[in-house]
Formats: sequence, C-alpha cells, structure tokens
Amino acid sequence: MKYSILILLSTLFIFAACENNPETNDQTPEAVKQTFQQKYPGENDPDWHTDKNGNFEANFKKKGIKYNADFSPDGQWIETETRVKKKDLPKAVEKAIEKDFDKYKIVEMEKVEHHSKGLFYDIEFKKDGKKMDIEFNADGIRIN
Repeated sequence: MKYSILILLSTLFIFAACENNPETNDQTPEAVKQTFQQKYPGENDPDWHTDKNGNFEANFKKKGIKYNADFSPDGQWIETETRVKKKDLPKAVEKAIEKDFDKYKIVEMEKVEHHSKGLFYDIEFKKDGKKMDIEFNADGIRIN
C-alpha cells in the first residue's frame, strides 16, 4: 500500500513538473519564434528546449544536417551550431590541431556561427580524463 501511494505521488509530481516546463513549443516566447522564422524561413517544426542559462534552443534539420540555434528569451539570436567531421574542417584548422593537439583525443567538432564572434570551429579535446574546448577561426588561429 505504501508503495502504491508513493508511485501515485511520484506520477502526479512528474505530470505537474511537465505542465510547467518551459521546454515546450507552446511556451517558447513569440519573439524567439519570430526571430527563428526570420533566420530560418521555411523551418516550421523545430524542437524547442531551454538551456542552463535560460536561453531557448531550436533543434532542427536542414537538408539532412542537424542544427542547434540559440536565442535569448527576448528573441535575440545568439548562435547556431552544427557538428562537422574532420574532413570538413578548413585545412588551417586541421593543421593547428595536428601541431598543437596531436596527443589529444577529439571528442566533438562543431561549426559555430555566433552573433559577435562570427564563424568559428569549436573542438572538444580530451586528455588524461580532462576535457577542454578550443575555438579556432577558419585560419586556424585559436580565439579563446
């Protein structure tokens, strides 16, 4: 009996939490949706989530490629990320990685368009259990 009550209360709590969750499409601010439509016309069905900073993230596909676009709650576009393969990196970025990070394991590579930084490549490395993100511009110059 005790377990039934506990399961019932847990279920009710989960439903209540989902009801107030700002990660649903219906609760994404109109300003965010409008900016998204201006930036990505014709993309009508993104999956919306909120990140740890309270920004809204649209996950969508365009020509089979997955994109993540971040927007502030007032509708300002922040950045758009997409994963890339090593073969898709600019040669200068490949050379910088080979020169300075050849003993590191590459965990993730993303092409990022940012509202103030412009286009750059965010490479996540791992060595000795420690992860680090390094950002390179298209000329292979480290920018962070």
